[in-house]
Amino acid sequence: MTTFTKVILFTDTDGRAKFREETVPLDQGTPQSMLSEVFATGGYQLRTSPVGFRSQFHCSGHTQWCFILGGQMEIGIQDGVSRIFKPGEHFYSADLLPEGAVFDPAIHGHWSRQVGPDPLVTLFVRG
Repeated sequence: MTTFTKVILFTDTDGRAKFREETVPLDQGTPQSMLSEVFATGGYQLRTSPVGFRSQFHCSGHTQWCFILGGQMEIGIQDGVSRIFKPGEHFYSADLLPEGAVFDPAIHGHWSRQVGPDPLVTLFVRG
């Protein structure tokens, strides 16, 4: 069976952001055009960030896919791990503040930044 790799940025049980990967089956369609199931969405947003953009630590306000359309985006988490996403790449952001927690930038969330010579262009699709 063909699969799609879903890169997920999530909040672990210790309240810290982590990365993991899971597979999404592409078991519908035809051999020439294998498809996943249809997933519900809650709208989308386009964003551009200039060369030099960098955020502070923050949590996602809601689950969402982030597709990189142009430039490069680096995502860093509290343990020092970071990943760079290039045009055509994606991640699923489920790095939410744990219920009842008060945001602590020394524990929670992730930061993001534009990397390289080109502005960052992203498409966010709410999950």
